Amino acid sequence: MKRRRKRYSAQSPKWMVTFADLVTLILVFFILLFSMSSVDNQKFQTVVNSLTSGGSLASVEKSQQSQKLDNILAKVQGYLKENKLQHVITAKRDERGVVLILQEQVLFETGQADILKKGTPFLDELGRLFSTIPNDIKVEGHTDNRPIHTYRYPSNWELSAARASGVIRYLTNHFSLSANRFEALGYGDTKPLVPNTSNDNLQKNRRVEIIISDPEAQ
Repeated sequence: MKRRRKRYSAQSPKWMVTFADLVTLILVFFILLFSMSSVDNQKFQTVVNSLTSGGSLASVEKSQQSQKLDNILAKVQGYLKENKLQHVITAKRDERGVVLILQEQVLFETGQADILKKGTPFLDELGRLFSTIPNDIKVEGHTDNRPIHTYRYPSNWELSAARASGVIRYLTNHFSLSANRFEALGYGDTKPLVPNTSNDNLQKNRRVEIIISDPEAQ
């Protein structure tokens, strides 16, 4: 028995037992880390898939909004063509949404902001259209660069703002449209379409722009 103890001690030093236990613990530790890493990767992939699905959904919604604006544009253009108004009202798409440009003579006398009776049928058509869509609406008043100075409109700023406000007032008074959807802007002569160098150009710059806003641009 004594010989066996001596032989065992000589072949397997005590530090070997401790070292073997340490190696085993380290091995278990790394296996545990690997296992946790695998779980995290799965969770990460789940998150990625979720974000990808969300991005696809957002893309679909954006496409639907764009199609709705295209439909609105087509409807307005059809009305203009049917009523032979293309020479005084234009409709287009830009980064803001659907933009309707109404020349002054459609709605107002020069230097005035009271809506003419001949302009109400088109505003009525817009009111019916706006009642079917949720989009916000901006109305911008623009003038030429000739100065104005009257009791009601000391400058082109007041005139352009009054025209924009008058259009909104008509729409909200005649249709069940929330005033919170509208924004009135008066730009005076600061945003001309063309240089104010001729009577035709002056007439083009005297206008009201109605923007059916693209929700993605807001």
